[in-house]
Amino acid sequence: MTAPFPTAALEPESDAPLILALPKGRILSECGQLLARAGVNPAPDYADEDSRRLRFPTDDPMLDVVRVRPFDVATFVAFGAAQIGICGADVLMEFDYPEVYAPLDLGIGRCRVSVAEPQVTAGSDDPSRWSRVRVATKYPNIARRHYASRGVHADVVHLNGAMELAPGLGLSRLIVDLVQTGSTLKANGLVETEVIAHVTSRLVVNRTALKTRPEAIGAWIARFRAALDQA
Repeated sequence: MTAPFPTAALEPESDAPLILALPKGRILSECGQLLARAGVNPAPDYADEDSRRLRFPTDDPMLDVVRVRPFDVATFVAFGAAQIGICGADVLMEFDYPEVYAPLDLGIGRCRVSVAEPQVTAGSDDPSRWSRVRVATKYPNIARRHYASRGVHADVVHLNGAMELAPGLGLSRLIVDLVQTGSTLKANGLVETEVIAHVTSRLVVNRTALKTRPEAIGAWIARFRAALDQA
């Protein structure tokens, strides 16, 4: 049977720099002060969304930073391409990688995974009577688990964006999406009807790397924990 992950990626040389995967966008801007308190000082253009670089050195020769899509952080860490990362709990819920360990809740990137539907139909039917429902989402696993727990089959339309358009165009009855303020839902005639999970960002590490390089990775976990205590 083929191994699910390439072994070489999970067994870095002890003298190789650790890789910290950071998410592009909103969370990256929110974690700047936390990184500084933890002693992570990347090259200045790491926070520049116009920079074409994706890997950045830090002032610590044993740590580099990579900047990837928020949905990809957990995958980089699970496969051992990065040993440490900062990742939203929504991504951890969706992929549920056993190779990823999340020792710290960083308390940033606060939002929620929610169900939303058109305001004109919200509350017009009793969901407990449904046997199936069509849902547009970028979280197919979360949506299926959520409705399966209620005995409802979710027909998932997997979209990577513009979820708010789906109900109005007849693509789905509901959406499951990440919500921060709800303003985008409101602007598109939708209303939040249920919160599936509240979300914050977590420090995540690769379990195998934690076993093979416990001192190095353990030291970074301790530094992030101390950074949280300083907040």
